Amino acid sequence: DPLDFEWSYWIEWGREHILWLLIGHLLVSQMSRLFMEKYKPWCLMVYGMVACWFLLGIKGLAVILLHAITSFAVAQFKIPILTWMCSLILLSTLRIPAVEEAKRKWYDTENEYYLLLFTMSVRCLFYTSFSLEYCWHGSTQKSSHSFLWMLAYMFYYPMFHNGPLMNFNEFSKQMTRQEAFSLKTNLGILIVGIIRIFFWWCLAELMIHLMYIHAIYSSSPPLEAVSYWALGGLALAQVQFFYVKYLVLYGVPGLLLQMDGLKPPALPCCVSMMHSFTKMWRCFDVGLHRFLVRYIYIPVGGSQASMLGMLFSTALTFAFVSYWHGGQSYLWYWGTLNWLGVIVENGVKRLLSVPLIQHLT
Repeated sequence: DPLDFEWSYWIEWGREHILWLLIGHLLVSQMSRLFMEKYKPWCLMVYGMVACWFLLGIKGLAVILLHAITSFAVAQFKIPILTWMCSLILLSTLRIPAVEEAKRKWYDTENEYYLLLFTMSVRCLFYTSFSLEYCWHGSTQKSSHSFLWMLAYMFYYPMFHNGPLMNFNEFSKQMTRQEAFSLKTNLGILIVGIIRIFFWWCLAELMIHLMYIHAIYSSSPPLEAVSYWALGGLALAQVQFFYVKYLVLYGVPGLLLQMDGLKPPALPCCVSMMHSFTKMWRCFDVGLHRFLVRYIYIPVGGSQASMLGMLFSTALTFAFVSYWHGGQSYLWYWGTLNWLGVIVENGVKRLLSVPLIQHLT
């Protein structure tokens, strides 16, 4: 069943190029940790830029650098709302038809163009994180918020194309942290990690080959013919595959982050263990959740605001998620339903915390 585009796309790119480039990153990082720990961020930055040039070409690299320079220049004003406006405008340029057509002409295949598009979308979160941290940082932190550090963060290759996301404040602290390095220990982590990821990959391939979830979803007659119980089973199978898929897609870069001495965001929790919208958003994509909370939810007011303020903060968060994922109509419906689910859950929790209600229950 080849109809899960995301899985087929990244597995194809992984086999052809990305897996080999990740192995190259691993070798560079281990050599730099062994012989020149002080210069590790810059070695990995250079490697990431070379890898970007190799896969996306000089024009793709130039566009990413242009976005980074623009965001850094706007961040000099140290006005967070201005940084956000800049990031949203840069993100919107990825969907201008004339710009899309011009970028398509840079490449021989549609898959190469989509790689640039996906990479630019993820890079948007990274330069937004850096620029907002730059707006908030004090004069004593100037050296760790330079343009060179921005490039080291943006071109860190394990998180380059598809994440996971790590906020700049976490990345810079962990990258500059000095700790004992043991090649033997790292080798043990690598072997165990490879075994786990290989198991998840085999499980995902088994689900793809035997369950035909996506093929069934692509045609309406089978869905109309089956019972509601069968539809529920198909929905459960869909989210289970989505979970296993991201164990692989986030597990590979997460393993490399560990090898580099960094602590990656936690891998997705099993969807069968989740019973609430809130837990799903907190525990499935941990890196994205931290980004949304730190840069949107809390600055706008968050849970410390009034009820209307909390509703607005949550709505703005889901609006950004929907727009960042592509902004199609079905994504707005998806975001709205998730927003309603989170609001209802929080409303029920607040209601149950009222002393009178607690006394009655």
